[in-house]
Amino acid sequence: MSWIDQRPDDAMDGAFTAVGPEAVRTVEPAVFREAMSRLGAAVHVLTTAGPGGKAGTTATAVCSVSDAPPTLLVCLNRRSQTNPLVVENGVFCVNTLGHDGADIADIFAGRTGVAGGDRFASGEWLTLSTGSPVLASAVIAFDCRIIEVRSVGSHNVFFGAVETVRAGPGGPALVYHDRAYKQV
Repeated sequence: MSWIDQRPDDAMDGAFTAVGPEAVRTVEPAVFREAMSRLGAAVHVLTTAGPGGKAGTTATAVCSVSDAPPTLLVCLNRRSQTNPLVVENGVFCVNTLGHDGADIADIFAGRTGVAGGDRFASGEWLTLSTGSPVLASAVIAFDCRIIEVRSVGSHNVFFGAVETVRAGPGGPALVYHDRAYKQV
């Protein structure tokens, strides 16, 4: 059996996770991470600004929740330096990168050594209704105000009401698949 076929009842070394009132058996985190690497996802730069300061990070865990009212969710590791600022500011912007956005993605992912506010030296930035930084070259930007936060495992799930949408230049988007950037 390959690792991708592994189910919790197939493995003696599965992990137990407290999800509800009772522990739930899950696959090992390494197995899950490897499986998720095969799931292609759009690459976004999540930004925030406000009383807590300005910050941003690269994210692929972004999803539409509803169009009535327009709502997105984003997942951020609570150990991320951006996480507490998003919580304090109460706002975020999801900037979906175009095919040529790999350099910006790497900067905001922390792969280049550029940290904090210095990350915003790359690219052209503007603001919309929430004051969160909006990348001018983003294929699409969703400017959101947090309406709910849920703590799940190692991450916070932020639900954001979409206040403003900005369409950027058209063309292929950047995706992350099999641990590499690709164009779609």
